[in-house]
Amino acid sequence: MTVSQSQATNPSNYGLMLKSFLLWTAILTVCLLIVGFPVGILIVTVGSLLAVVLHEVLPGIGPVMIVGSFIAVQLVGVMIAAAMLTLKGTHPSDVSWLPWLSGQSNPQNHSVYAACPLTCEIK
Repeated sequence: MTVSQSQATNPSNYGLMLKSFLLWTAILTVCLLIVGFPVGILIVTVGSLLAVVLHEVLPGIGPVMIVGSFIAVQLVGVMIAAAMLTLKGTHPSDVSWLPWLSGQSNPQNHSVYAACPLTCEIK
């Protein structure tokens, strides 16, 4: 007869989940643009060929349908991946290959100046 309160989520969890989802969406979009550039070239090539073929059947709307569908598939893919990572509980600041997001600097990069052997203390 008792109702379990452990399943209830407070409003601050929704805010954190929304923040995590938006961060994952932005990070995955940038990764798709930078890392997925060769795949993007392939998608543009296939889309162009499909647009030319569909232009013969539907002269006005064919290319618009092809471009819109490719953009929609990529946006939906990024949002599904971001939602999966958010629901899994993975926050972007917990990921090891994103140290800049949590405010950590890369300790392996040390500046060396020409006068450093004379003036700097090497530890």
